Amino acid sequence: MSSPRILVTAATGKTGGAVVDQLLAQGFVVRALVHSRDSRSERLDNLGVETVVGDMHDPDQLHDALKDVQRAYYVPLFAPHAVHAAAAFVAAASNTELECVVQLSQWLSHRAHPSVLTRECWLIEDMFARMPNIARITVNPGMFADNFLRIIDFPALLWIYPVLTGTSRSAPVSHEDIARVVAAVIAQPSRHAGMRYRPTGPTLLSGAEMAAVIAKVVGHKVFPIETPFWMFRKLARLTGGSQHEVFSYRDYLADHRAGAFEFEGGVTSVVKDLTGSPPEDFETIARRYAAMPFARQSWGNRLKAFARFNLVPFVPGYDLDRYQREKAFPVPPRPRLSIQDDRWRTERSAQNREVVRSDDRKVLSFV
Repeated sequence: MSSPRILVTAATGKTGGAVVDQLLAQGFVVRALVHSRDSRSERLDNLGVETVVGDMHDPDQLHDALKDVQRAYYVPLFAPHAVHAAAAFVAAASNTELECVVQLSQWLSHRAHPSVLTRECWLIEDMFARMPNIARITVNPGMFADNFLRIIDFPALLWIYPVLTGTSRSAPVSHEDIARVVAAVIAQPSRHAGMRYRPTGPTLLSGAEMAAVIAKVVGHKVFPIETPFWMFRKLARLTGGSQHEVFSYRDYLADHRAGAFEFEGGVTSVVKDLTGSPPEDFETIARRYAAMPFARQSWGNRLKAFARFNLVPFVPGYDLDRYQREKAFPVPPRPRLSIQDDRWRTERSAQNREVVRSDDRKVLSFV
């Protein structure tokens, strides 16, 4: 039997690109769906990937991308109209050879969350679960390590680490480990159909504890600084961060501070159970970020970071209330954080207890 062809959406993104690498290493035929031709898509071409450009909102282009495809990794759009794009994918998947979809979702996903992105993730999960004759597997990680390390130039160069989460903790997971889990389940979908998997890092960490790890990585003291959200809105705008993501991040921080990512221990054995190798610890991931050109300890980088830091107070932050009015996102009649929702707690507690058996061997367990 020939190897199945696997479509990866958002293939130039952080998890998408890592999933492509994992699948190629296992010998799968990979087709990458990208938004445009650029250096990132050229990298995929050079790896021997079938790269196609397509509009995620156009069912005809998606249908073409799914031609002769048996399995897919679907990353929801982190932009307005994510549900429209997912509906286009579902419509396109009919009358194709698609057998299985692995969907990236969120640990917080539920129907009445204040974040529109989180509500849309819940709707997309429900929509995909209703696709006839197509198996669906959900991967719903907690906090990505990238959320805490994309500003590693501040501790590396200025000795300060902004903390937005107070004393609450999470177990940050790398894109690479998420990709390893996706590749493992998409390689054997019959063993995992209908399951939800939450890959996490190995240890719960607070912002102050992350700062201590980063200090070890960069080789000098790092001072955790409690940072108000209004300053984060300014920094995000200064650095070109997506207003739509910042719009939802405000609510994620509220859930984080309320303990959603520590729920029932907050650490799973999913990565090790499904891939055979333990997840990367925060120090390993931080070393990779600290080696990036923008974070290397040089006088030039230090001056750039110092100038950017001092410019932050003078930059207008994103006006998230105005953004809501302009976009007119629907608002639940009774919005509530995930950790405050009884149904979410019940469903996540059940997920934590789920096991998959193959050859009388436990494949997934909760730690």
